[in-house]
Amino acid sequence: MLLIDTYVGPSAIEGVGVFAAEFVRAGQPIYRFEPGFDRLISPSDLAAMPESIRRFIDRYTYPHPSDSALLVLDADNGRHMNHSSDPNTNFADAVYGYAIRDIAAGEEITCNYAEFEPGFVMLPSMVSSYKRANGAGLLAAE
Repeated sequence: MLLIDTYVGPSAIEGVGVFAAEFVRAGQPIYRFEPGFDRLISPSDLAAMPESIRRFIDRYTYPHPSDSALLVLDADNGRHMNHSSDPNTNFADAVYGYAIRDIAAGEEITCNYAEFEPGFVMLPSMVSSYKRANGAGLLAAE
């Protein structure tokens, strides 16, 4: 659950992204996993879903920090947060995400997917658009 005011808008990184609707100071918590708000999806729940929903789940979920068999689906704008190799947040904590530098109102909020997605590799189809938005760099898919 995002702890700051955000909005979803067009992203130079990919499709849409999450943007700060307010100034966020470095060190400020911006996210907390909230079981009563964020949805947990079990393997049996996932198996019973239609293929179109499984594709959605695959795109917008991540492994639960203490039980990797469960998937977490953020119930708010957090599910639209884009990856950056130079993010402005840190999600290494299993429960909280923090701003690692000041984030201006209107700035896209980014995270490093590898902090909570074991074995994260950028999809080859996304490498070109990511490079355009972030400049050439080392990507796991290269």
